[in-house]
Amino acid sequence: MKSPFDLQDALFIGFCATLLVVLKSMLRLKLGLSGHSMFLMTFFYLICYGAVGRVGSITACGLLAGLVAMMLSVGKGGPMILLKFGLPAMAMDLALLFMSGLFSLRWQSIILALIGCLAWASKGWIGNLLAGMSGQVALVQFGINFLQGAMFAVAAALLVPPVLRRLDAHDLLHRSLTDEK
Repeated sequence: MKSPFDLQDALFIGFCATLLVVLKSMLRLKLGLSGHSMFLMTFFYLICYGAVGRVGSITACGLLAGLVAMMLSVGKGGPMILLKFGLPAMAMDLALLFMSGLFSLRWQSIILALIGCLAWASKGWIGNLLAGMSGQVALVQFGINFLQGAMFAVAAALLVPPVLRRLDAHDLLHRSLTDEK
């Protein structure tokens, strides 16, 4: 069976996933704010998609990052860490199926960041409900987590277009960004 990604794409996906996990483990920031992990996650997922340019690249990056984090015992949650990295990535890729090419790179990045954040906050909401928290309290906690995560995710999404333009200007991407809006 042939892979949908060529060697350069696969190497870049692996680079983004590994760098995400390494930076996350090195910068174990205890900011007291929920959602600060969405900054690195959103940044690397969107850079990965921007460089590879294929739907499925974000999911591949997210699942690979989850596997690397699980193998290196980064974070807490054991095998559930795969879900922590994979769920936002799958939501972003699913959204790309419906909106790929419709918006400029900046707006597409912001929308994808918010959708990934929604999936990330939903994971926490479901976990709270399964832990026995009342529905109203879990919904309020979901809203707070989403708003805090959205701030970090949108900040990361706004950094992606300039970084991709810089990579393109130095001919480090094998496809040009001028093909997009």
